Amino acid sequence: MKRLYRIVSIVILVIFLVLIRAYEDSLFYDPLLEFFKMDYKTLPLPEMDTFELQTNISLRFLLNTIISLAIIWLVFRDREFIKLSGILYSLLFVLLFLVFSFIIFTAEGTGSHLVLFYVRRFLIQPLFLLLLLPAFYFQKFKSQ
Repeated sequence: MKRLYRIVSIVILVIFLVLIRAYEDSLFYDPLLEFFKMDYKTLPLPEMDTFELQTNISLRFLLNTIISLAIIWLVFRDREFIKLSGILYSLLFVLLFLVFSFIIFTAEGTGSHLVLFYVRRFLIQPLFLLLLLPAFYFQKFKSQ
């Protein structure tokens, strides 16, 4: 029964991640969503409220991080994995958020749009979860 509970919980959390992605237009302020759907390589960045954008990017990262940490906990039940994940998420957020902010405030022309696209992608999508799950799985079963 515990295993079924864990599987159902993981599925529900993954559905939450999908819902965040599916309703990103209505949940978060991000004028870059539409911008990157266009021919962004030749266009200047759109007018935006930078503070609100940074706040919403941070909120989205926080939501994805909480859900991702819960998934890691349910899969492995290992406090060391959670501690390490929390440290990695924190360090990566600070680094990527600084890079994101620097690009937003200094972007002139179109040269930095591709870098902005990928840095923003790492901040708004739960990509770290996709990296950490196989890494922890390998670590756990390698040590047995």
